Amino acid sequence: MTLNEFAPGAMLEITKLTGSGAVKRRIMDMGLTRGTRLYIRKVAPLGDPLELTVRGYELSLRKADAVMIEVREAGSTQEAAA
Repeated sequence: MTLNEFAPGAMLEITKLTGSGAVKRRIMDMGLTRGTRLYIRKVAPLGDPLELTVRGYELSLRKADAVMIEVREAGSTQEAAA
């Protein structure tokens, strides 16, 4: 499943990045790499953007980027993303 398919409160682990070129590099530069755990804090009313906690910081991510990030459920607490 992709990142945009989950609701706020989900604790996830990145399994794969499907983008390519500059877009994939930008996502990786933000700290979103395979094996990284993240927590979905909020999703805007129309689903764009998503607010995440990843590697101890807050990150807003566009829905267009979220669809390129494949994830799996990793647990239920925010502390693991810190």
